[in-house]
Amino acid sequence: MSGNENSTESRTLSRIGRRPIAIPQGVTIEIKTGAVTVKGPKGELTQKYHPEVKVTETEGQIIVERYSDRKFHHALHGLTRSLIQNAIVGVTDGYTRTLELMGVGYRAQQSGAGVSLAVGYSHPVEILPSEGLTIEVEGNNLVHVRGLDKQEVGELAAQIRKVRPPNAYKEKGIKYQDEVLRFKPGKSAARTA
Repeated sequence: MSGNENSTESRTLSRIGRRPIAIPQGVTIEIKTGAVTVKGPKGELTQKYHPEVKVTETEGQIIVERYSDRKFHHALHGLTRSLIQNAIVGVTDGYTRTLELMGVGYRAQQSGAGVSLAVGYSHPVEILPSEGLTIEVEGNNLVHVRGLDKQEVGELAAQIRKVRPPNAYKEKGIKYQDEVLRFKPGKSAARTA
């Protein structure tokens, strides 16, 4: 690889990492060795980070710096910045992931803190949220997963979707509300065409 190509790579690798993170009003940040604690109106989150990255707070902003131009440090740089940014958004606004049930007779029902899913099995499937997460049912076919931690919200939403993933042929299943599905015609439809 020529020197010119190498310099282009280092310029484009971590644009995200270089961006400072603005600290919104009402949010307090405590930086310790290897972790950042973020407190906001909705709660508190602690985000760990790799010791190969330096995190500092200056003039109402968080700056994430890397120690070298090695590819490993580039990857950590952008990742650490994104995780801290997600924690700040979590304690200010929170995260929501909405799932939609498709299919005749498919429905969701609030069951205490969790949700009871009737999705074509002989029995309803019960799912309970872990600590710090809430599940809300809207109507018969919408399930909202809410929480501070983006990863935990995504994991619980994926667990609910996994109960009955969308069927490409029958247009049935559980999908994310913003998910775009491509349905396939069956063999009989292909024969008549």
